[in-house]
Amino acid sequence: MKTTPPTREPKADKASVRRHNLSLVLRTVHDAGETTRAAVAARVGLTRAAVSSLVEQLLEQGFLVESGKTFSGQAGRPGTVLKSADTGPAGLGVEINVDYVSVCVVDLAGADRVRVTEPLDNRAAEPAEVLARAAGLTAEALRSAAERDLRPAGVRLALPGLVSYGTVHQAPNLGWNRVPADRLFGEALTALRAGLTSTTGASQAELPVTSDNEANAAALAELWFGALAEVRSFLYLTGEIGVGGAIVVDGELLRGAHGFAGEIGHLPVDADGPLCRCGSRGCLEQYAGQSALLRGSGAAGVEELARAADAGEPRAVAAVEEAGRMLGLALSGAVNLLDPEAVVLGGIYPRLMARLGPAVDAELARRVVSGLWTPAAGRLRAASPATPASRGAAAFVIRQVLMDPLAYTT
Repeated sequence: MKTTPPTREPKADKASVRRHNLSLVLRTVHDAGETTRAAVAARVGLTRAAVSSLVEQLLEQGFLVESGKTFSGQAGRPGTVLKSADTGPAGLGVEINVDYVSVCVVDLAGADRVRVTEPLDNRAAEPAEVLARAAGLTAEALRSAAERDLRPAGVRLALPGLVSYGTVHQAPNLGWNRVPADRLFGEALTALRAGLTSTTGASQAELPVTSDNEANAAALAELWFGALAEVRSFLYLTGEIGVGGAIVVDGELLRGAHGFAGEIGHLPVDADGPLCRCGSRGCLEQYAGQSALLRGSGAAGVEELARAADAGEPRAVAAVEEAGRMLGLALSGAVNLLDPEAVVLGGIYPRLMARLGPAVDAELARRVVSGLWTPAAGRLRAASPATPASRGAAAFVIRQVLMDPLAYTT
C-alpha cells in the first residue's frame, strides 16, 4: 500500500527568526519598564551579542530609548538602561458610550498622553452621525499626538453592545442594530484627515480601525494598568446607562463562540420584571444601571446620588443597596460558574462603593456555594480610576505593535 510521507513544517528563515526576536526583546523591555541589554539576554536566552544587535535596530527605529542611567547590579561593567520610547508608535482608543465619547492616545510604554472627552447624548442620533462626531474628536487627538511626536499605529473602538468583526450587532441603549461601525468611523476619519492634508500639505497615512465591546476594553485596561497585582482571572462589570461585563481567565479575555461573552447586564434577575430595551424582561441593568439608580433615588446625577447615599439619605441608600443586592444576585451565578479570583466593579460603581459594596458582598457570601466568598476576603474590588475603556482600547493597539514591531516602521 502506498503511503504518504509526513508533512514537514517549513523551517523558519533568518528574517522571520529575527522578526520574532525583535518582538521578544521589545516586549521584554516593555514589561520590565527599565532594564539593560545583559538583563534582557538573561531573560530571553539569547547571547548578549544577539540582543545588542536587536536593541540597536529597535533604538534606530524609535521603539526603544536609552535613559542615560546605568545599572551595575550584575557582574561586569555597568549597562545603559533601556526603556520604551515615549515618542513614535502609539495606540489610539475611542470609547463611544450612550452619553459621552472619549478618545485616548497612549505611548509605547502605556502612558496616557492625550485625552479628549465630550459629553454627548447619543441615543437620539443616527449611528453614522455619532461615529462622525467620534471621528472629529479623534482627528483632534491625532493633531495633539503629532505635536508630541506620537504616531498612532491604529484606532481601536470601544462600543457598547454585541460587537464582532467591525459590526455592532445590537446596542439596545443606543438603538443600534447591524451597524458597520469600523467602516463608518473609518470613512469619516479618512475624510477629515484628507481635508487636513489638503489644507496643510502634510501626508496622512490611513489608520486601520478595529473594534471591541467597551467592557472588554475596560477589563483589559484594568488587567494591564490597574491594581490587581497577581490577579489574572476576574469578572469585570461596568455600570453606565446600561451594565456591561467581561470575563478574564488567566490574563486573556473569554470571548465565547461568537465574541459576545460577558453580557451580564442582560442576565434576567426577575422573569416578570420591567421590559428592557433588549426586548427581554427583568434584566440586571433595569435594577442596577444608572437610569434605575437615579430613578429609584430621585437624584439628578450620579454625583448627587453618591453624596446623598454617603450622607445616609434614606431614599438614596435604599436605591444603592437594592442595586447592590441585584448585582450580587446576578454575580453569584457567574461566580459559581466561573470561579474567578475577584470581581471588579467599574464605571459609576466605584463612586458608590461605600454603600454598594457591602450589599454586593453580602449577597455573594450568601449564594456562592464554595464558601470562599466572604467580605473579609477582599475579592470585590473597585476599578482603578486610571483604567477607562478608551485606554484599554489604545493599549490593545500597542500590544499589536509589540507583537510585530517591523509591521509599524515608517
